[in-house]
Amino acid sequence: MTPKEFFQTNKKVALAFSGGVDSAYLLYLAKSCDADVTAYFVKSQFQPEFEYEDALRLAKELGASLKVLSVDVLEDSDVRKNPDNRCYYCKKTIFSRICEEAKKDGYDVIMDGTNASDDLSERPGAKALQEMQVLSPLRLCNLTKDDIRKKSKEANLFTWDKPAYACLATRIKPNETITETALKKVELAEGILFSLGFSDFRVRVSKNRASIVLREEEVSLYHRFEEKITEEFLNLFDEVELSSLRRQ
Repeated sequence: MTPKEFFQTNKKVALAFSGGVDSAYLLYLAKSCDADVTAYFVKSQFQPEFEYEDALRLAKELGASLKVLSVDVLEDSDVRKNPDNRCYYCKKTIFSRICEEAKKDGYDVIMDGTNASDDLSERPGAKALQEMQVLSPLRLCNLTKDDIRKKSKEANLFTWDKPAYACLATRIKPNETITETALKKVELAEGILFSLGFSDFRVRVSKNRASIVLREEEVSLYHRFEEKITEEFLNLFDEVELSSLRRQ
């Protein structure tokens, strides 16, 4: 299947829009194929502010309709408890809200940015999407992450080289209760690293101890700013350390 064939069959679609590489390219494809598409961005405690800003910018550049939905994901006790399959409960909460709003707007087909490179066996949230009959055109069209980045660059989308960014909840150690305070600390800590020029990293947290996870090529930058990072992180956490290196 090609994207054109998908949108010939599905001419009226609602997109779960994160502002990341995949959903950005999918929104571009829908607009390019003249589909009737509205993007729905869910603003919750799990999304940092820059993702929201990127979503607004991309939708404006593409001239796409965008609706912002506010969802309190921590209202769900299963999400707060943060079990290994937390993503399942979170996706159910978020996509239920998207489906509800999309239906009001006249959309019956809901799609997301899952691509052909995603290993669904490692994604509890994928089960929720299957149960809710959410379609994944990028995966159906066999487009990999590399394909999407390349085609996004060709389309002049500013998201083409945007690092993958999982939600803030992934920074909290599994089975430790997720709180708004912990999420805010993570967002502030990662904001510090962004401001210093880091581009692809995680700040993982367990019992108010922070572990900074970097790619090897950014370790020298860490050592350059180690004193400053340590000082600022200790205003947020009890301890801070440079942990294992991120893998591709």
